[in-house]
Amino acid sequence: MKIAITTSSFAAYGSEPLDLLARAGADVVTNPHGRKLRPEETVALLADCDGVVAGTEDLGAAVLERLPGLRAISRCGVGMDNVDLPWCEAHGVAVLNTPHGPTLAVAELTLGLILDLLRNVSRMDREMRAGTWKKRMGWQLAGKRVGVVGYGRIGRATGELLRAAGCEVASFDPRPTCPSTPCLPLDELLAWADIVTLHCSRPEGGCTVIGPAELARMRPGSWLVNCGRGGLVDEDALCAALESGRLCGAAVDCFGQEPYAGPLLRLDNVILTPHVGSYAREGRVRMEADAVRNLLAALGPDAQARR
Repeated sequence: MKIAITTSSFAAYGSEPLDLLARAGADVVTNPHGRKLRPEETVALLADCDGVVAGTEDLGAAVLERLPGLRAISRCGVGMDNVDLPWCEAHGVAVLNTPHGPTLAVAELTLGLILDLLRNVSRMDREMRAGTWKKRMGWQLAGKRVGVVGYGRIGRATGELLRAAGCEVASFDPRPTCPSTPCLPLDELLAWADIVTLHCSRPEGGCTVIGPAELARMRPGSWLVNCGRGGLVDEDALCAALESGRLCGAAVDCFGQEPYAGPLLRLDNVILTPHVGSYAREGRVRMEADAVRNLLAALGPDAQARR
């Protein structure tokens, strides 16, 4: 059994994931580049592999059709946007993800970014390092109305943290599953909320969830946070809304093109982080171990028997 690991920092914070593979007798190959793989590199690494513990590299049909021996893909993470799911279903390739590991890590990052935005922490830090001593007045989080777009595991965990901080929380989700939280149509939620935070999947067809029309519906002086997926927000439209002052600020952890090098970099009222929602040690170790367990289960009884 040959297994590829494509994430560049796998098992850096705990040996449990590699221990599981060793006990299963797996022949393991790892990402030698220290970054997200390009399609040709993915094909080269996964050649002759039975399964892969996958990151965010392109696993579309053009890549997968060159890997005839691949039997299972186990995403180390939640998002599946980089995997051609219909192709995998048609060709009998099992696809799994790890929804539990990153839940609290993403929710806590979201809370931290919101507090940072409201109190101008990062902005004043940059100013002090540049020699400017300026006390900026901020806002309290308690009492704010927060609209959570996408109320699955991460959205609900985020809502619970915000409610504990004294916020009023409402949600938008096409399939509402939490009767204790009001669920509003998206247009109404955007007009109601002081803070909008995104925790949804990208719609089919790859369209944005928050574009110019949606930004125009948000309350003047409100804040937007995206710790969900790259491409959920029209970044050029967001830049215009921040420059005009219609939005007070934004925090973005996920981008349509990564690494990000766009116009948001020049703005002072936006916090940018390099897609680190799941980058908490405890959550990362659990997510990696879950990805390995999922993969071994998908590869069948022989792998399971050695665990």
